[in-house]
Amino acid sequence: MAARTKSAKDRPSYRCTECGWTTAKWLGRCFECQAWGTVEEFGGAPAVRTTAAGRVSTAALPIGQVDSRQATARSTGVGELDRVLGGGLVPGAVVLLAGEPGVGKSTLLLDVAAKAASDEHHTLYVTAEESASQVRMRADRIRAINDHLYLAAETDLSAVLGHLDAVKPSLLVLDSVQTVASPEIEGAPGGMAQVREVAGALIRASKERGMSTILVGHVTKDGAIAGPRLLEHLVDVVLSFEGDRHARLRLVRGVKNRYGATDEVGCFELHDEGITGLADPSGLFLTRRDEPVPGTCLTVTLEGKRPLVAEVQALTVDSQIPSPRRTTSGLETSRVSMMLAVLEQRGRISSLGKRDIYSATVGGVKLTEPAADLAIALALASAASDTPLPKNLVAIGEVGLAGEVRRVTGVQRRLAEAHRLGFTHALVPTDPGKVPAGMKVTEVANMGDALSVLPRRSRAQAPQEDGARR
Repeated sequence: MAARTKSAKDRPSYRCTECGWTTAKWLGRCFECQAWGTVEEFGGAPAVRTTAAGRVSTAALPIGQVDSRQATARSTGVGELDRVLGGGLVPGAVVLLAGEPGVGKSTLLLDVAAKAASDEHHTLYVTAEESASQVRMRADRIRAINDHLYLAAETDLSAVLGHLDAVKPSLLVLDSVQTVASPEIEGAPGGMAQVREVAGALIRASKERGMSTILVGHVTKDGAIAGPRLLEHLVDVVLSFEGDRHARLRLVRGVKNRYGATDEVGCFELHDEGITGLADPSGLFLTRRDEPVPGTCLTVTLEGKRPLVAEVQALTVDSQIPSPRRTTSGLETSRVSMMLAVLEQRGRISSLGKRDIYSATVGGVKLTEPAADLAIALALASAASDTPLPKNLVAIGEVGLAGEVRRVTGVQRRLAEAHRLGFTHALVPTDPGKVPAGMKVTEVANMGDALSVLPRRSRAQAPQEDGARR
C-alpha cells in the first residue's frame, strides 16, 4: 500500500525567533534579519491564500498634492532631545528609546512628559515597572508636576488602550514595552510574540489617533535592543541612551529616524535634581589648570555633527612586574597599544616598553574615532619625558603605523570649536583648509613633526634616564 503523502497542513513550518520571518523549510540563516541559527520549527505550514482587490481607504494623489503639514514636529520642551529627533515629535510617530538599566531613561522621559503637557496637549505616562507612587516621588524630585500629565500603572495592554480612550493624549510614554502583555496572546511578558503584539497595537493606535508615542526598550548584555528585531523595523525612530552610571554625562544617539538625520547627538547631565540638557558640554571633559601638566593633551572629537573638546591623560611609572601593565579608561586598548608601538618604532622613544602605562579620558567621555590618535600619542610621549605640552594646545589627526599623520573629517568644525573655547594653538594634518583668525595652526605630516612640540632635551633624556634606572 502506497504511503500517504503529507498535506500542506501536516508539514512543519519554521520561524525566525528574532524577526518572526516564516518559511516552509529549515534554513541556517534568516533571509529577513540575516541572523544565524535563529530559524526554529513552530508548527504547521501556513496555508497559501490569495487576496482579492478591495476598497481603498483614501485615493492615491500626486505627491505634490499631499499635505505635509500633518508631519510637522512639535517640540518636546527639551532642546537636546529635539535636536536628535529633528525638531521634535511628529504626530503619529512612534519612538523607541533603549538603554542600560539605571542610565536615566525614566527620569528623562518623565521630564519630557511634564514639559510636553499643556491645555491643548495632554500627556499619558504609563509605568509598567514601578508603582504610581514611586513615579510621583521622582516627579517631585525633578519638579515634573503638571496638571495635564496623567499617570497610570498598568501591565495589561487592554487597560492601556482603555486609558487612551479616557485621556485622549497627544503623547503616550510607555515604560516599558517588555513588561506589558496582551491577554489574548500566549507567553510571558517580554517574549517575542507579546512584544510584537503590544508594539503593533500601540503603533496602530498612534497612527489612527495622530498621537506621538515613546516606548522604553530593554537592552541585552551585549547592548542590543531586547526582543524581536522586527520591533526596530516597525517604529519610526530608534534612540540609544548611553552613559556610564559613575559619570554625569548622558548621550542620546539617533540610530534610526524617518523624520530627520541620524548623525545628531543630544548631551545631558544627570544630577540629584534630575536631568538637564547640555548645550555646551565640553566643560565636563576638561580640567582647568593654571600651568600645563605632563601627560595631558587636548583633542576635538565629533559626536555626530557636534564637536566636543576632550582631554586625554597618560601616566607612566616604573613596573614592578615582568609584564608591564597597560590600563585604559574611555579609550580603546587596541588604539593605545598601536600608538605605543608607533612611538617606540617611529618616534624613537624606547622608555615605554618596560613601564606601566595608564591612559584615560576626563569626564567619562569615550573616544573611539581615529582623530584622537595624535592626542593619545602626544600624551604618552609627554608622560614618558615628564615634559608638559604647550598651554592651550589641541591635537587632531589619525596616526598610521608608518608614523604618518592622516587627515580626518570635519577639521574646520573642530578648529572652530577649539577657537571658541579659547585655545590658540593646534596640531593638524596637512591641508586643513580655512582656519579661524587668530589661531596658530601647525601642520604635521608625521610623528617626528608632531613630537617637535616637546623640548628636545627632555625627549633625548627620557631613554637615557630609563636606562640609568635599569
